[in-house]
Amino acid sequence: MKILIWLLPLAYLAGSVNFSIILFKLTGKGDPRNSFSGNAGTANVVRQSGYAWGVLILILDMGRAALIAILAEMLLRDGLCVWVGFFLLLGNRYPVFHGFKGGKGVATYLGFTAAVAPVFAAASCLAWVLVYAAFRITFIGSFFMIAVMGFGIMRHYDWTAVAVTGTVACLSLIVHAHRSNITGLLSKQKNA
Repeated sequence: MKILIWLLPLAYLAGSVNFSIILFKLTGKGDPRNSFSGNAGTANVVRQSGYAWGVLILILDMGRAALIAILAEMLLRDGLCVWVGFFLLLGNRYPVFHGFKGGKGVATYLGFTAAVAPVFAAASCLAWVLVYAAFRITFIGSFFMIAVMGFGIMRHYDWTAVAVTGTVACLSLIVHAHRSNITGLLSKQKNA
């Protein structure tokens, strides 16, 4: 339990390092949260600076999460690792270093899943591509993506209660971060 108490704040602090905000400031691009969706996630970076920047941010976000997941896997009993992932997501969404306004957590969750259940991380990317091709709405693809990742993580940890509750908390946090997308889509459909 002492290790968990040490890992949770470490995960939060690691998640709070937002590479898009840092790199945009270093290159004089301003703050990625000031345009389009208003968050510092990969999709918003692509909209502002193109795919090369988006891929770079995706790799950095995933890499950070994968390193924390590997550390948690080495030090903790299985199901508790999911809660380390939750604190990564909390840091990504509410970063202490960036005014508590960050990304939506999909890339972070993908990196965490890639380290814990890599087959499901790959399957989630395929799910995103297929759903995005069908609907052309980024966040709808992301919802299918996180559902596949969540299933994979719960399966990896043998459906233990601690893993299931942690996964539900992670998925809920990501869905909550997309509430403006959901509201906007529902508003468009209502007005159509």
